[in-house]
Amino acid sequence: MTDRETGETVAAAVEPGIRFGVFCFAVYNLGVSYGTTFLLALLVGKRGGNEADAGAIIATAMISTMVAVVLSGHLADRLRPTRLVAAAGVLLGLGCAAFAAAATVGPAMVAGALVFGAGWGICYTVIPVIVAAVVEPGRRLRYFALMAGASLSGVGSGPLIGRACAAAGLPLETAFSIAAAASALGAAVFFLWGERVARVRKGVAQFAAWRISREAVLRVLRSKAAYSILMVGLGGAVFGSLSSFQTSYAGLRHLDYSLFFAGFMIAAVAARFALAGMVARRDPLVSSAAFAGLMVLSLLMFWLLVDGAPAYLLAAGLFGVGYGLIYPIINGLAANEAPPLYAPQSLLLFSLAYFIGVFGFPAVAGKIIVQRDVSTLLAVALLIAAVNAGIPVARLIARRRSKATAARRSVS
Repeated sequence: MTDRETGETVAAAVEPGIRFGVFCFAVYNLGVSYGTTFLLALLVGKRGGNEADAGAIIATAMISTMVAVVLSGHLADRLRPTRLVAAAGVLLGLGCAAFAAAATVGPAMVAGALVFGAGWGICYTVIPVIVAAVVEPGRRLRYFALMAGASLSGVGSGPLIGRACAAAGLPLETAFSIAAAASALGAAVFFLWGERVARVRKGVAQFAAWRISREAVLRVLRSKAAYSILMVGLGGAVFGSLSSFQTSYAGLRHLDYSLFFAGFMIAAVAARFALAGMVARRDPLVSSAAFAGLMVLSLLMFWLLVDGAPAYLLAAGLFGVGYGLIYPIINGLAANEAPPLYAPQSLLLFSLAYFIGVFGFPAVAGKIIVQRDVSTLLAVALLIAAVNAGIPVARLIARRRSKATAARRSVS
């Protein structure tokens, strides 16, 4: 069997309807656990801590996450990738259980963050590489969007589960217990369902290896994929700070934080599922510039214009559309603009950059809130979002100039 035929066999195993639906169902359940981490500021406050303490705990997860991202490529070369994701799902469940059981802001929460970070690092890194391995480049953007939509649905559901528990008179810890159960379910689906993909994936030769090496890092960072890797790090910093301390922002403005997560999730998921096909046919640089611009507009609203529930919901929706659609675009660019055979390494670096932003920056954000205020944090996040939007704009300008220079040379 040729490499092409094997690749088509693998693609056929996961793409049609119900099979990819099962895949997305598992991804959704794993995403719920990550969504509950946005409730850590509330949980830490309940234990007597503040935003700086919450940021430090979230940053602790970054340590194990970065180690997991680096090691995930090596582990995936030796283990079945779907089995690796199943094991990571168990780690997510254990982390959430530790958060629920912790009596104080201390070692138990730190241990939970370390375990959780390792699990999420593997899931977030390996799942997109599985999709990239079984879907040809021309169709990756659509499937990345579907996969990311399922994940983001779970992420958005986490805080809403916390709000529902509060409305029902249940303690906040219940939300983390539910997330632990959802992680276990997602892990079980990957363990059982993944067997089918794992058998046929052994013959896939479209990638040389998944592991990270010095040569692979240098080759990826010298390619155009580096732009997407930088963008996801900056976008992750904005998303992490805005989401992790949304409970603080809403409390100061006497708003219900669930409105943010509901508006964000509904807008992001609806945009991904409804517009993924259309966006896939457009110029990815133009699209990424437009959606990064929406993120800037939403940050401006959060900073200056939100004075009630309608404006709050609108700002959350704009952020959801911008973030929800730019992510799969730059995810696809990171794979497609990588050097030949190095798409997995590019996606691993993509994940690493994301986690540095989403888990690392909240430590800074928490200190900004404690030492200054939430408004200052929003101003910093707005600046980061503006730099992020400037990257695809600069690439478009450079491309236009390059075409104009080439046209002048051809005439002369």
